[in-house]
Amino acid sequence: MRKGLLVVVSGPSGAGKGTICQALLERTSLAYSVSATTRKPRAGEVDGVNYHFLSVEAFEEMIEKDGLLEWAKVYDNYYGTPLKKVEEKLAAGEDILLEIDTQGAMKVREKFPEGVYIFILPPSLAELERRIRGRDTETEEILKKRLDAAIGEIEEGRRYKYVVTNDEVERAVCAIESVLRAERCLVTRNGELFDEIEKGRDDQV
Repeated sequence: MRKGLLVVVSGPSGAGKGTICQALLERTSLAYSVSATTRKPRAGEVDGVNYHFLSVEAFEEMIEKDGLLEWAKVYDNYYGTPLKKVEEKLAAGEDILLEIDTQGAMKVREKFPEGVYIFILPPSLAELERRIRGRDTETEEILKKRLDAAIGEIEEGRRYKYVVTNDEVERAVCAIESVLRAERCLVTRNGELFDEIEKGRDDQV
């Protein structure tokens, strides 16, 4: 069975990566990787669907045993991607989507260098600022911090394999679909096709 693709999507706040990822889940065979966290479930959240809700002890044990693709501690709570579940799904031929920040993506790349790493860019910094301001949820101070952080993340985007500018969601999603089609055609992912042809030749001899 052909191994599934691990698709990692990152981008600065306001680039629209969440909207793009949701469209990809609806239009492709990609399945979302459920993260683990130590925070308490919010109203309506279901264990194993929204998150794998773990105790601090269980999460730290996973860290010690190298059982996470990537992890971080945010506001006294741990968040991370369980390694075993991702490996099982990829081995079964499922394509997995991870939407994570640049720091987490680089940790994932250490374990899965063959993954498909895609960075989402805004059309411009001015448009990025317009989108963040449009949320109308940030103070001027927090807005400036978000924009400064975005510039840093954009520099990190140079380390990715692919870049897609989100000037229009439909075009961005189509571009990523093209990337995934090309990745599935890589010789390195299709050794079994050559094996089948060569086996057929041997059977004819």
